[in-house]
Amino acid sequence: MNILLYLLILILGAIIGLKGKLKGNIKNRIATVQNLALLFLLFIMGVKIGLEKEILLSLNTIGFQGLILALFSIIFSVLGVKLVSATILKKNKEVEVNDL
Repeated sequence: MNILLYLLILILGAIIGLKGKLKGNIKNRIATVQNLALLFLLFIMGVKIGLEKEILLSLNTIGFQGLILALFSIIFSVLGVKLVSATILKKNKEVEVNDL
């Protein structure tokens, strides 16, 4: 059930963003809130890892695999966002040119 709620909220946000109903200052505030939420999430994850003694004891074993997984996740996430952003921006420019 939770995953459906998350997907619904994500789709609703995407629709609002695509409609262009948000003003510039709200976009800046959203970016700030998004960064703060991400930092808070990372902090909470760190606290949870620190509380779990088994994770700390097995860090040598899973550390390298985790590092590789994290690096590839970051690299391909950034590449994916750049690809999607470039595609969307290209389509927006084509629409603007056609409107003229």
